[in-house]
Amino acid sequence: MKRVFDLALALIAATLLVFPILAVALAIRLTSPGPVLYWSDRVGRYNRIFKMPKFRSMRIDTPAVATHLLDDPARWLTPIGGFLRKSSLDELPQLWSIFKGDMSFVGPRPALFNQDDLVALRTDMGVDKMVPGLTGWAQVNGRDELPIPQKVQLDAEYLHKKSLIFDLKILWMTALKVLTRDGVSH
Repeated sequence: MKRVFDLALALIAATLLVFPILAVALAIRLTSPGPVLYWSDRVGRYNRIFKMPKFRSMRIDTPAVATHLLDDPARWLTPIGGFLRKSSLDELPQLWSIFKGDMSFVGPRPALFNQDDLVALRTDMGVDKMVPGLTGWAQVNGRDELPIPQKVQLDAEYLHKKSLIFDLKILWMTALKVLTRDGVSH
């Protein structure tokens, strides 16, 4: 049921967002050198590595670490990178990962390949058995500001409470967070 929901919603979203997606791609191409998409190695279900696309918001020479670990994240942003991140438009290409089945709309956010502490805690809590999500319970409860143990606790809570109704609640809360730009990392 969840996979059918994901595919239907991804198809609707891709159809409605085709022009904004093309506009963002063109804006990236015109404002900074390098590819439009950044393919990030992420940890998926059962700790399998997959390539997750994002619109590129950082310069091509940015170190491959979580943004909050950079000394001065703002200096690595492209001219429109801050806007893409604040508006969450950089996440739109992840619709491809949902179509492929590497991601779901709702689940734990896929960890970076080098976030060993996060991956280990998720594995201990059984969270690694879920398909990662575009958004999740941890994202609507603090996003980038949460310490890793608290993120994993919220991911585990989602694991035990997951349902279509809970997913719809998380999607609604996500929409509100995106519109208000609440908890967005710069």
